[in-house]
Amino acid sequence: MKVTEGSLLNSPEIRRRVYFLLKKVNRAIRDHNLIGEGDKIAVAVSGGKDSLVLLHLLHWRRFFSPQHYDLIAINIQNNYGFGVPKEVLERIFQREGIPYVFEHIDLKEGSKPGEDPLNCFWCSWNRRKALFLTAYRLGYTKIAFAHHADDVAATLLLNLFFHGKPEGLKPKVPMFDGLLTIIRPLYYLEEKEIMNFARQAGLMVEQNRCPRASETRRARMNELIRTLEREIPYLKANLIKVAERCGNEENRS
Repeated sequence: MKVTEGSLLNSPEIRRRVYFLLKKVNRAIRDHNLIGEGDKIAVAVSGGKDSLVLLHLLHWRRFFSPQHYDLIAINIQNNYGFGVPKEVLERIFQREGIPYVFEHIDLKEGSKPGEDPLNCFWCSWNRRKALFLTAYRLGYTKIAFAHHADDVAATLLLNLFFHGKPEGLKPKVPMFDGLLTIIRPLYYLEEKEIMNFARQAGLMVEQNRCPRASETRRARMNELIRTLEREIPYLKANLIKVAERCGNEENRS
């Protein structure tokens, strides 16, 4: 593989920062056996900073790692125009020489009469369905999501407060009897690290955000964590430990 002429990786500053970020990504990959030789990995790219940073790190990792794996970016477009325009993402993918595919979903299709198709469950379910079907059709058996340490902590609190279960996001989840596997390589990276790099690398792409993005329970949990971290700086690290411990106990049972 060769670094493309216009790649961000040609910048010495970006290259240094990538080296440090990949330390945590590689730790997650080693700890949880996320990537193996010859894997075919589809990266779920919404166009937000998290998914774009994930895509670039996994792509650039192939220049430094002895592991060989294929990578493709999958973006799900919708009929409401939320997200990043296709042409903006195309320029990013082509600049780095990353294969990509766009799939379109109609959120109104299949919704019940009188039901708002913009409810979070329906939107998320349809986007994931399209992502899984596309990856499977193209022969990609692993799907990388850009959930990071803040998401792990917020999910743990969500499940604890609203469902009475101390369950967090797992770094690796086999699906459909092993036909597909979800992986989360950013498991140990904090959002502030991702945001700082996204700004440095110009990956903070303007997008049409869903008007309900700030109204979710997850947004409330994130705000709670930020508030508590002022008094408990190690809160997030402890929540991640709990999530990992619960996941290990579940796997043993």
